[in-house]
Amino acid sequence: MDIAALSMGLSQMKVAQQASISIMKMAMDTAKIQTADLTQMLEDSTKMMEQSINPHLGANVDIKL
Repeated sequence: MDIAALSMGLSQMKVAQQASISIMKMAMDTAKIQTADLTQMLEDSTKMMEQSINPHLGANVDIKL
């Protein structure tokens, strides 16, 4: 059993695992940003649909002093 070869193999495995974890973190961050963007788009489209159904609502403000 070659100790040097075993050590190098374990070191390479550790580097590969760290790279995999780093890539997974980047993918999770991207998914989080895309989810936030999608949620914002849905909110915006809901507001636009409400405005198209009732265009007169919110157009005027009545203020009495």
